[in-house]
Formats: sequence, structure tokens, C-alpha cells
Amino acid sequence: MPIKIPDALPAVETLGAENIFVMTEYRAIHQDIRPLSLLILNLMPTKIVTETQILRKLSNTPLQIEVEFLQTASYTPSHVDANHLESFYRTFEQVRHRTFDGMIITGAPVENLDFSDVDYWDELCDIMEWTKTNVHSTMHICWGAQAGLYYHYGIEKYTLPEKLFGVFPHRIIKKESPWFRGIDDVFYAPHSRYTTISPEDVAKVPELSVYADSPEAGIFALKSEDNRRFFLLGHPEYDGQTLSLEYHRDLAKGKNIHVPAHYYPNDDPTQTPVVNWRSTGQLLYTNWLNYYVYQTTPYKLTDIPSQG
Repeated sequence: MPIKIPDALPAVETLGAENIFVMTEYRAIHQDIRPLSLLILNLMPTKIVTETQILRKLSNTPLQIEVEFLQTASYTPSHVDANHLESFYRTFEQVRHRTFDGMIITGAPVENLDFSDVDYWDELCDIMEWTKTNVHSTMHICWGAQAGLYYHYGIEKYTLPEKLFGVFPHRIIKKESPWFRGIDDVFYAPHSRYTTISPEDVAKVPELSVYADSPEAGIFALKSEDNRRFFLLGHPEYDGQTLSLEYHRDLAKGKNIHVPAHYYPNDDPTQTPVVNWRSTGQLLYTNWLNYYVYQTTPYKLTDIPSQG
């Protein structure tokens, strides 16, 4: 079933070429059902790339999903056309009065900064506080996960000796969880970050449980016991070439960057990466939407219960 997005969004053409069912606004308004209402706070500088990656993962469900994009008002990105933001993005003030079935807060290339030094930190805190009453279930990704864990639970992030960069094997800790239904006991996922969180810090928070981790990459997936907050420390939505593009970008900038681990065949950057995380990424988003949003959200969004 389709995702419902604005007719002119650039992702429409890309996803359509991949035979992904995308429903235009015109067609959707003629169906007498309530679609899931999903808000995506896109903090990544490459807005269109991130839009397409996430929409690709949201598309393969039997649900109709109405997607809207949110930008920060306190910081204006320089890597995207202003017309694109004006056409497809809302600000928090424009949606503050509304309620949503689900929300995704993406990563951002700011993990080397203290949270309080991020230009839009205060605004992000307002948004995360607002999710307690206006969003049924929120998914946080990479730096967005670290920000959410710090804001909601006081869990600090720590700088790694070098960038965690590559595709790493993970194990499922809670195999009975619907979130990981259909995913292999050992699965792969990309990471690209300079910071991490401590398992000891997480263990001190009884409301949180770890659902998957990696011997090399550390904690990967955790969520709150009430299923209102989900955290992914990696990027299962990444395309096959995303890490390669990051690697060559950093090389061109003269950065001291190593070849992404377990990514290129024989660790040879001249070879084409083999994607071994696509199905995992699909299921992580599909299962979240199905079991923790669609099956539990109230029909009347105004009935979303407040979180403490």
C-alpha cells in the first residue's frame, strides 16, 4: 500500500521508478479512510537524499501514510534550495497545535558539538517535549537518538577514538519483540558517527530496554517500555552508495578517514559495495509502523495520552 506525499516532491519520481507505490494527494483525498499521520523532522544537510531514503522504508506496508516534513526555524540549512524547504517543509510553530500518529527525528552531522552548542538545540528540546503529548510514537535516528536519550533520560554521549564507520554485524537481544520480527538473529547495519553511548548509563534507566547491539558498534536499538520512544544508533535506511559517498567526500576534504569497515569487497574502495542490510532496514521501519503505531494509536488523534 502507498505512502501519501505531495505530488511535486522530488522523491515521487525516484520511488516511482523503483516500482514503489506512491499515492498522490489528489488520489488519496478520494479514499474514505484515515491514513496514519507521520511527521519527519529532517535535520540532515542532504534533505532530498534523506527524504527519499526514509520514504523508501515507509512505503512497503499495507497502510496509507500521510507524510509531512518539519524543519528548524532557528537554523537555516545551506545545502538545500530554499524553494524546496518552502514548498515541502513546515516549521514547528505551524504544527505545534496538531497531533500525529508517528514522528521520525533524523540524525545530523553535529555529534562533535555539545548538545547545548547546537544552533537549534533549544528548538529541538521544545519539539521533543511536545512529542510527549502530541505524538503517539517517535523514532529517533543516530544523532537524533543520542539527542533524545540525553533530553528524555539524561544519557550522555561519549567521543570515540575514531569515527565508527562501516557496516557491522549485530545480534538481537530480545528475539520475541515484534520490532525485530522477521529479522535474522545476526543482521547488518551501517554506522557513521564519532560518538556513542554507554551500556552502563542505559542500564541505570529502568524505562529503557536494549533490543540489539554489536560487538564493534555497541548499542544499536533501544526503546522505552511504553513503546512511545524508539532509538536507532545506526542508519539502516542508508542506500548502498551512501557510505561510499561519505568516504570519498571526506577524502576530498583531506580528512583522516579510514575505509568503511566490512563494506567494500576485500576492503577495496574500487569495488562496488554489496548491500546486506536492506531487508533489515525495511523491517525495522515496517514493524515499528505496524505494531507500535498503526495497531496502538487512537483513531481520534486528540486522544493520545500524555507521557509523564
